[in-house]
Amino acid sequence: MDIGTVIGTLALIGAVVFTGYQGLQALYSPEAIALVVVGTVAWAMISYPLKTVVGIGRLYRNTFFNKAGDPHLLIRKIVVYAETARREGILALEQAASEEKDPFLAQGVRLAVDGVEPNLIMNILETELRILNERHRVGQDMLFNMGEAAPSLGMIGTLIGLILMLRDLSDPAMIGPGMALALVTTLYGAILANVVYKPFSEKLRNLNNHEMLLKRMVVEGIMAIQSGDNPRIVEHKLMVFLPPKHRRAGD
Repeated sequence: MDIGTVIGTLALIGAVVFTGYQGLQALYSPEAIALVVVGTVAWAMISYPLKTVVGIGRLYRNTFFNKAGDPHLLIRKIVVYAETARREGILALEQAASEEKDPFLAQGVRLAVDGVEPNLIMNILETELRILNERHRVGQDMLFNMGEAAPSLGMIGTLIGLILMLRDLSDPAMIGPGMALALVTTLYGAILANVVYKPFSEKLRNLNNHEMLLKRMVVEGIMAIQSGDNPRIVEHKLMVFLPPKHRRAGD
């Protein structure tokens, strides 16, 4: 479980509840829920395939239960493969490929073992990376755009509330409910955008960037192994992907 996401989510919700706890009952508005909450989901159903919208729960689950790989462990694993290939020949990696749990790394090792041309290996792996990145961006973009749509729907509620309030200024009883609807719908839109949708969209983007980094390290490592580079050279090539402060001392 991602502790940062859990703490951040609880802190955001807690801040909102703490700020308005004295008037939580006044903040409940079926009209605002219908317009902003349900309306945002309806907007997403119009804008995206139904399968993508239904999978929104999986997107949130990924932010809490992501398994971000450790680049140092990946480097050590690839260096071991390079040492095996250097010592016993690249065909010795066939068993390692069958036991490898990372499908992308296993695919790359198998391509190298099968003697596929380097340019073709690079093309296959880069194509898979591009498709994976595009697939991930759909969910990220959907959450971000829902965060953009929610305040807009809240603004519609604000205008409706103002119209109701101004329709009959001679009746003081109409002013309060109209103003309340105008403000509550704006509040709902802001909360949905900044607590529910946009932070998780950004989290998914960062997780995707980390995953892409690891997979590009795999591509670099596979190409180095296939070309017969010295394991120390392979390690150095992969360390370049990491910030200087995270590289091994002396590398």
